[in-house]
Amino acid sequence: MIDPARLSATSATVDAAATNRPNSSEVVPGRTAVLVPGGRNGPHAPLLMFSADAAEARGAQIWPISWTRREDPVDLTPGEREAWVVSQVEPVLNELGDPQAGSSPLLIGKSLGSHAAVIAMKRMLPAVWLTPLLTADPVVAALRQATAPCLLVGGTADPFWDGPLARQLSAYVLEVEGANHGMYVPGPLASSASVLGQVATVVEEFLDGVLWPTTPARDVDLG
Repeated sequence: MIDPARLSATSATVDAAATNRPNSSEVVPGRTAVLVPGGRNGPHAPLLMFSADAAEARGAQIWPISWTRREDPVDLTPGEREAWVVSQVEPVLNELGDPQAGSSPLLIGKSLGSHAAVIAMKRMLPAVWLTPLLTADPVVAALRQATAPCLLVGGTADPFWDGPLARQLSAYVLEVEGANHGMYVPGPLASSASVLGQVATVVEEFLDGVLWPTTPARDVDLG
């Protein structure tokens, strides 16, 4: 088990706060999902929370990371920002220890957290990247070199999203017309809530059809 007290002062902490998750299935040994938050909100923001719920319902243990100093990356260059994120995420993965055969940790990252793509690339970890920073060269370079499957989720009104590039980087992409960086769309809030449900469904399909299949392999239509 991760002991947050053992993490260095410059590292992120594992947020052990209880979350009101739905009842999950029995824990699958070695199945883990690490939540890497964006710059403005913590690991329990809706997009990350529902993605984590999908993983937990499939037997994963959830490790939500909270940045120790969220204001630090604001004035950094993209390259420096990547190093900042890596310095906070890697200690958590190190504390998890060596993955069991065929059971690498899943990274679920939002926005700023997509700078952890270099970790996924180097460690060959699968990932779900929610509104990744596809305008940041270090993020794009890491995604190009990744060998493990990853799901990319973004919207056409997000200035950090690039749909054609996303489809070059991964076979698993959800692009929502009109969605901004928070995956909100114009109109009634119910419309944005519907997008949240769409994202949750796509994450479930990615986990069931690609990452942790419980049935014979099938084609996964991510829209």
